[in-house]
Amino acid sequence: MPRYVALLRAINVGGHVVKMDQLRRLFEKAGFSGVETFIASGNVIFDTRATNGSALEKKIEMVLRGALGYDVSTFLRTDAEIARIAAHPPFPPLKLHDARTLNIGFLKARLDAASTRALMAFTSDVDDFHTHEREIYWLCRVGQSDSKFSNVKLEKAIGATCTFRNITTVTKLAAKYPGR
Repeated sequence: MPRYVALLRAINVGGHVVKMDQLRRLFEKAGFSGVETFIASGNVIFDTRATNGSALEKKIEMVLRGALGYDVSTFLRTDAEIARIAAHPPFPPLKLHDARTLNIGFLKARLDAASTRALMAFTSDVDDFHTHEREIYWLCRVGQSDSKFSNVKLEKAIGATCTFRNITTVTKLAAKYPGR
């Protein structure tokens, strides 16, 4: 049975507070099994026999909209995909070593050429970017609060929603839920 990681946008940010036990119950009520949450930032791990990721994302978004009263964009990856994402080398080691943080942005689909150019226009002395599959790797050389880049600006530039996780979170997810 496939195991998925749902990366939820707008959970416990911007005044939207959702308890993790409530989130687990919502996923269980939706028919998923083995439901667990990982840190309180909208990471839900679950099992299901369904294999259509896009249909699952829509189902989860409908359930959460109905229960919470606002839109929660959902980005699904299998446990094996999370492991590959965590292991992907987006930048040379020296560049990574000198950076303050590395974040991974999760998208529903790969960026097209125009959206990739729009993303790369944010490259600066502070920020660097790399795309791979359905992910954006954002290297920030200083504290994120000192960066001019933001998720709001990104989404406007590429015309798509995205949610970011720190590489530490993604690496821990990959270690705790290795691909089956």
